[in-house]
Amino acid sequence: MRFRDWAARVMLIFFMLAALILALLIGSVRNSSSNINTSNPDTKVLGESPQTQFQSAQKIEEQQPKLPQLSKLLTIPQLPPSSVQTNQTLTRYSTTAAFAQYKPSLASATINPSNYGERYSKDVNGVLLKNQPIIVLHETTNSASSAVNFFQTNNVDENVQASYHVLIALDGMVIYLVPPDKRAFGAGNSVFNGANGVETVQTNPDLPPSVNNFAYHVSLETPPDAWGKRNIKEHTGYTEVQYDSLAWLIAQSQVPDERITTHRAVDVANGKVDPLSFDFDRFFNKLHSFRELKTLNLG
Repeated sequence: MRFRDWAARVMLIFFMLAALILALLIGSVRNSSSNINTSNPDTKVLGESPQTQFQSAQKIEEQQPKLPQLSKLLTIPQLPPSSVQTNQTLTRYSTTAAFAQYKPSLASATINPSNYGERYSKDVNGVLLKNQPIIVLHETTNSASSAVNFFQTNNVDENVQASYHVLIALDGMVIYLVPPDKRAFGAGNSVFNGANGVETVQTNPDLPPSVNNFAYHVSLETPPDAWGKRNIKEHTGYTEVQYDSLAWLIAQSQVPDERITTHRAVDVANGKVDPLSFDFDRFFNKLHSFRELKTLNLG
């Protein structure tokens, strides 16, 4: 074989090998590019992670709302019935046109479960409970926001746990805290003296009896001049809209006037005096304008 022919064949083989190597390199680059696009960590961070974080923050906010954010309108809760039935007639309260015209601001706050419980059907001795409901009026002794913050605290000490069913702010806002079918811890050692005699219920053998099991606790925000003050005998009193909202709330219940009382009246041991400077005449005038007794013929 001539040298020229041998050199030509070597050059041909070299070019073929070079072409093959180039083709393999191009294929490898394309595969690498494809893998980067399908597993790009930036895509996951921008698409999935922020959504998960947002949902978590939203859940926490719903579980622990702050008072300035309270704005959700609620269905009006119904208090336990307390009607008077005789023979073929039933006497019940009905709301009036004045009630319908009054529209208070409504809000709610989620409080810690350590500060309220279930209503019991029997006492510690197994005796069936038949107490008709009462409404106990309180005041916060400080701002509404401080009261809500305290109720949102996990209080493991049973002697510290406390709550109301409803709080009425200085501007008349009605803030729902504990559902009416639950037992709020509004009063410690307490009794109610009414037409049926002395009423109280012991549900915990380690704690004194109280009215909590059959009470609906409503508190008024204390006026600023008395915030944090103790051993005072009076203050500037409650706002007009607080009386309006209180009457509006209670007008929806079937709890009679004589079973509306105060923390001062039911307290036994701790010297509670709230609500200070409460004007019962003013309150009952408003309540009677918002509801009236009607007799229904059942026969």
